Amino acid sequence: MQTLSTTTSLRESISAQRMQGRRIAFVPTMGNLHAGHLQLVRQASMLADCVVVSIFVNPMQFGPNEDFATYPRTLDADKAALQAEGVEMLFLPTVEEMYADGLEQATRVEVPGFEGDLCGRSRPGFFTGIATVVAGLFNRVQPDMAVFGEKDYQQLVMIKRMVRDLCMPIEIEGVATMREADGLAMSSRNGYLEAAQRDRAVCLYQALSVVKAALDSGSRDYAFLERQALESLQRAGFEPDYVSVREQLSLRVPGPGSRRLVVLGAATLGGTRLIDNISLSIT
Repeated sequence: MQTLSTTTSLRESISAQRMQGRRIAFVPTMGNLHAGHLQLVRQASMLADCVVVSIFVNPMQFGPNEDFATYPRTLDADKAALQAEGVEMLFLPTVEEMYADGLEQATRVEVPGFEGDLCGRSRPGFFTGIATVVAGLFNRVQPDMAVFGEKDYQQLVMIKRMVRDLCMPIEIEGVATMREADGLAMSSRNGYLEAAQRDRAVCLYQALSVVKAALDSGSRDYAFLERQALESLQRAGFEPDYVSVREQLSLRVPGPGSRRLVVLGAATLGGTRLIDNISLSIT
């Protein structure tokens, strides 16, 4: 596995792959890799000839009171896991490589409709930070396709829209959320949870599952179901941010004709922010 830290060296290596007619798949990550990340890598390997993974903890998407400095960094273990999966290139850019003139002077990419909605309500600048770094990584790697997890559902919808609107010739592949045995969505931030908190963390998935079951049974009182879910999370000791039923493709509030829905939720447990979602189709 090649480990590259500059755009120039990365492009040279990718150019050599393209000269052999090889299809390039890209998996951007922030490291601290778990089984969910590795499933993205496996999916990329099935869809392309050469897999490029990046590890970059992006400061632009962290707010002033968030965990950028303490975000778990496990580079040696990450390298070993990627090597075992047959990844051909690992891109490890520095902050200076990604933002040559510093964060304040960096050109930003904003996809309308994401700041101020769902996770964007409580994390101002978060989605602009993601769109900016992903656009920068896409321009460096220039992959044929890129793979993202559906756990970060709002992010996935935003990236698909950015690629469409900016006419980037990249296929975006979403991969279903990997879960622990009890249903908790795999996440690097699960490692912050204490033992008792870890046992309760699955309540987020359970609350969303109750909403899904009600929708499957014919309920269409979205506001009532969302309120019930928030109350159940509060009783379980969470500080809920939101539970919301949306259209899968647009993330708009469902209308009478909406059939493909997603139930999204975010809540904080003991200082750790957890997110999850469940998709469904109704008749």
